[in-house]
Amino acid sequence: MKTVFLEICLILSILNKGFAQTIYTPDWESIDKRPIPSWFQDAKFGIFIHWGLYSVPAWSPKGTYAEWYQYWLENKTLFGNGNFKGDEIYNYHQKTYGKDFTYMDFAALFKAQDYNATEWVNLFVESGAKYAVLTTKHHDGFALWNSKEATLNHARPWNSVEIGAHKDLVDEFAKAIRKTSLKMGCYFSLKEWNNPLYAPSTMSIYVEQHLYPQLKDLITKFKPDLIWADGPDNYDEDTWKTKDFFAWLYTSSEIKDSVVINDRWAKFQGKKHGDYYTSEYSSSDKTYDKPWEECRGMGFSFGYNKHEDIEDYATPQALIHTLIKIVSQGGNLLLNIGPNAEGKIPPIMQERLLQIGKWLQVNGEAIYGTRPWKVNCQWSKGKRNWKSKEKYYVSANSILKQTVNPDPGYAVQEVFFTTKDHNLYAILTSYSHKKIKLWDIKTTSNTTIHLLGYPQALKWEQEGKNLVVYLPQLTFSEMPCEYAWTLKITNIQ
Repeated sequence: MKTVFLEICLILSILNKGFAQTIYTPDWESIDKRPIPSWFQDAKFGIFIHWGLYSVPAWSPKGTYAEWYQYWLENKTLFGNGNFKGDEIYNYHQKTYGKDFTYMDFAALFKAQDYNATEWVNLFVESGAKYAVLTTKHHDGFALWNSKEATLNHARPWNSVEIGAHKDLVDEFAKAIRKTSLKMGCYFSLKEWNNPLYAPSTMSIYVEQHLYPQLKDLITKFKPDLIWADGPDNYDEDTWKTKDFFAWLYTSSEIKDSVVINDRWAKFQGKKHGDYYTSEYSSSDKTYDKPWEECRGMGFSFGYNKHEDIEDYATPQALIHTLIKIVSQGGNLLLNIGPNAEGKIPPIMQERLLQIGKWLQVNGEAIYGTRPWKVNCQWSKGKRNWKSKEKYYVSANSILKQTVNPDPGYAVQEVFFTTKDHNLYAILTSYSHKKIKLWDIKTTSNTTIHLLGYPQALKWEQEGKNLVVYLPQLTFSEMPCEYAWTLKITNIQ
C-alpha cells in the first residue's frame, strides 16, 4: 500500500511540473528575469537576409543602405559614408523608371521566379551558420507572407502572395529551414513609412489594430525561434505597448519557452531590454551584461546593391577575423546577404559563405558554445587606439588594420582567446613565425597543445608567466586552413 501511495505522489508531482509555467507580468522587473534560451549564445554565427521590393532597383550610392530606397526616393535625402546632395536616388529613379513610376510599382516586378529556399538553406548549413533571420517585412511594409493586414492597411495588394511573386516566401523558407538543424529567425519592422496609420495622431490605432495582429499572425503561422524587431523610431515603450507584448510572448504564445528577441522594440535609453543587444557596422570592443550580436553586410548595404564593386566587399580573411573578434568578446556575428529580385544569392556572397564554412569545419570547436576568457585578445607592441576614418559604417575590411596590416606605429590583435570545457583556444591571426609567446598563461604537467586540423601535438615550454608554443613549419598545401589558426590548450592553471 505504501508503494502505491508513493507511486501516486510521484505521478502527481510529474503532472504538476508539466502544468506549471512561469507567468510574466507587464513590468520590467518580471520580464527581465526571463531566462534566455541557451541556443542563441552558443550559436555564434547567423545569416541575415534582406530581401524585398528594394531588391528590384537594387541601387544606392556606395556607402548607403539600398533597402532604404523608398525613403531616399520620396524624401530626397541620403545618409551614409560619403558627401551626398540628397537627390541621388531621386535622379537615378527618374532616369531609369520615369517620373510616373512609383516605389509601389516595384511590387509587381518582385517576382522571385528563381527563389529556391532549399538551396538557400543548404548554403547556410555549409557556411557553418547556426541560425538564419529572414526579413519578413521591412520599413516599406511589404510582407513576404500572406498578411491580410499588409494589404488592408495599405489599400492595395501589399504582400508577396497577392502581387509579384504570388507565393508565400516566408512559408517556403520556414519549411526548408525546419528540415535542418538551423534556428529560424524573422526580422519584423515596427515602423512603416507609407502606412497612413503610422502617424503620431493614430499610433494607438496602428499598434493595436495593425502591428500586433500582423506580428501575432506571423508568430502563429511560422513559430520563429528568433524575432528581430527594428525601426521603433522615437516612440517609447508605452506607445509601442512593449511590456504587454513581451509578457504575452513569454507567457502565452506557442513559442514562449524557446523564442529569443532583440533589443529594438522601443526607444530605450541605452542597452536595456530584450534577450540580447544589437549593434551594426561597428568595430569597437564591447562588454555587455547580456548576450549581444553584431550585424553587417558583406558590402556597405543590407539590401543587394548592384552599384557596389569588388573593393566594396569584405575579403574572406576580414570576415573570419571579424567573426573571431566578436566571439572572443562574447558576441554573435549576424552576417547579411542580399538576394536579387529573382531570388538568387549573388555568387560573391555564396563564395564568402562557403569560405567561412570551410574555415569553421576546422576551427568550429573554438567558436561554437564558447565563452570569453579573462582577456579577449593579445596585442603586439604599438599604439592600440586605431580608428577607422569611415564616416558612419565601418567596413569589415577595416579589421585587417587591427590584425595583420597595421598603419605605422599601431599594434595589432595577434591572438584572440575563447574557452570551453576547461580548454583554452588561442586563435592566431597570422602564421608567420616559428613560435608564438602567449602572455600570462600558466601550464600544468598535464597540459597539451594542438593546432586544430594538424594531427601531432605541439612542443611548448613555460617561460616564467608566459607560454611559448613552437609552431610546425608547414607548406601552404599542408596548412589545415587559411586566414586564422587555432591552438587548443588543455589543463592550464
